[in-house]
Amino acid sequence: MDLMRPKIGQDAFRELENMSDRLNRLLTGRSWPGGGQDESMALPEWAPAVDVMEMDGEFQIRAELPGVEKKDVKLSVEDGVLTISGHRPQEKEEKGTRYHRIERAYGSFARSFRVPDSVDEQKVTAEFTNGVLTIHLPKSEKARPKSVEIRVA
Repeated sequence: MDLMRPKIGQDAFRELENMSDRLNRLLTGRSWPGGGQDESMALPEWAPAVDVMEMDGEFQIRAELPGVEKKDVKLSVEDGVLTISGHRPQEKEEKGTRYHRIERAYGSFARSFRVPDSVDEQKVTAEFTNGVLTIHLPKSEKARPKSVEIRVA
């Protein structure tokens, strides 16, 4: 009888994953390529992974955009919000190739970040190298830390 318990628990967990997958597809209005009824893993909407860092003179955001070309990426800073958006096209099916599973997401993406008041929005720059977008958000002069030497008499 004890041998049956793990199987019952595993089946219940798999059914919960399948229900979550179906609910995600229903709510987002899309179905994932390669995902069948037995599929037990739900794929998230695609949003590039980012690192946000602060240095003395600037903030930096680095976004991973593998498979995205520079021309397909758009940056905007408006009303204190930085938005990274773009599109990663789906690979074309080649004759004689049959996909059994597709886990990489394709299509449009967008990420938005509130920009601190200390950022000089007019001086924001970006570079795109090897699929990594690095955005430089320089701090305004008055926001940069300054050290003042105090002499004790």
